[in-house]
Amino acid sequence: MNGGGEGPATSVAAATVPLDWKFSQVFGERTAGEEVQEVDIISAIEFDRTGDHLATGDRGGRVVLFERTDAKENGAHRKDLERMDYSMSKHPEFRYKTEFQSHEPEFDYLKSLEIEEKINKIRWCQTANGALFLLSTNDKTIKFWKVQEKKVKKLSEMNVDQSKSLGNGPVVDSTPEISKPYLANGVCKDNHISFPGNDTSIPAGVFASLRMPVVVTSPETSLLARCRRVYAHAHDYHINSISNNSDGETFISADDLRINLWNLEISSQSFNIVDVKPTNMEDLTEVITSAEFHPTHCNTLAYSSSKGSIRLIDLRQSALCDNHSKLFEEHEAACSRSFFTEIIASISDIKFAKNGRHILSRDYMTLKLWDINMDSGPVASFPVHEYLRPKLCDMYENDSIFDKFECCLSGDGARVATGSYSNLFQVFGCSEGSTEATTLEASKNPMRRQVQTPSRPARSLGNLPRVLRRGADNSGADTNGNGFDFTTKLLHLAWHPTENSLACAASNSLYMYYA
Repeated sequence: MNGGGEGPATSVAAATVPLDWKFSQVFGERTAGEEVQEVDIISAIEFDRTGDHLATGDRGGRVVLFERTDAKENGAHRKDLERMDYSMSKHPEFRYKTEFQSHEPEFDYLKSLEIEEKINKIRWCQTANGALFLLSTNDKTIKFWKVQEKKVKKLSEMNVDQSKSLGNGPVVDSTPEISKPYLANGVCKDNHISFPGNDTSIPAGVFASLRMPVVVTSPETSLLARCRRVYAHAHDYHINSISNNSDGETFISADDLRINLWNLEISSQSFNIVDVKPTNMEDLTEVITSAEFHPTHCNTLAYSSSKGSIRLIDLRQSALCDNHSKLFEEHEAACSRSFFTEIIASISDIKFAKNGRHILSRDYMTLKLWDINMDSGPVASFPVHEYLRPKLCDMYENDSIFDKFECCLSGDGARVATGSYSNLFQVFGCSEGSTEATTLEASKNPMRRQVQTPSRPARSLGNLPRVLRRGADNSGADTNGNGFDFTTKLLHLAWHPTENSLACAASNSLYMYYA
């Protein structure tokens, strides 16, 4: 009973204080003037459920795994620190673990279509027997990978003097020997073999018995990545999402018009659960842009569309979920509509909060937080690219308006983050009373181009009746007067599931920050 009321108050107070972000690590940092190869650009990033492993995929079809090192080093003292109610000040540190080639470029001869090897999404699966499992996909094919440490096996040495051997040939003795004619099977033509004086001693250079080599297990270990299953030929359009189910047995894959349900153990067939393809393709008005399973309810999933709407569906209602159980969308006033309205309304990414209560969505201009129990509108909205509204025509001409930025939430749901141009990323506080709205640069000095903007305090997410708009309404220049670089963009980032640690992909470099 004592101190029972101090916990929530303390946590709320901590959530309202803006985080002080610091640089932690960088992998694949390029030097000044170094040209980045297209195949090295990171295209996917994902923490596993524990946060001890991180996976990245690139446009060259490779998957690179990193593992946390500080947790292993301090693991023996963790329980003691918890008893002392002492939080570890050491920030998360990762190291390179292994990499493997997940996908190769292919060619669809029926459709005369080149299939890129670029990794679109990576999702971690449940671990088993010390092995790591993950799903990776390109535009057409999903693969299920197992990464496990294997003990190195070697051949035991023979009892042959290697110094007297020539290559893989027979052992050669230094003493001269009279050559004898042999048949093909090695039998000597001279059948009469005698030992003078009944001397049966073994001549020099000849072994009484030959010890054959055997396979022995070495104490050394090596990481082996093996493709367990390939899920192919189920999508006519490019796969944009894959998501694991909480039951640990199934997952979904989504393309522009369909969502398929797979069993991890069965790669030969899948079930189509959502199909928005019209009978006449001329009647097509929207496509699926992202899909994700609920973190705890195995029967619930959400998918977003190019019209800015999010649909929640229940797999218990019917086999083909053409009808949604809930629809989340925000209508724009007719007077403010323009040619670009539908383009910038398209949702590029959605993420469930860890508790499953909220959904975070990212469209081109804003970051929105939705309560699944309130479909009247988002509970919070954070403008990200409002400064680009006067430049939408230019962004349309250079195709930047079609860039797909991802979003993520902190493990406690108190903060959200997303990327922007000039390798910037933004962190917003969404808890009650928070005014946090921080812009940082993906570099070794993240505060170099920080843009802090005044914002209105947030209200409680549980009973927020209307939309709250606040955040970084940045102009086209930073605080130093430098213009934003639209050729460099931070599309992919991930938040550590239990700590305030962010991993950001800037071109071919992986930057990590902590607070």
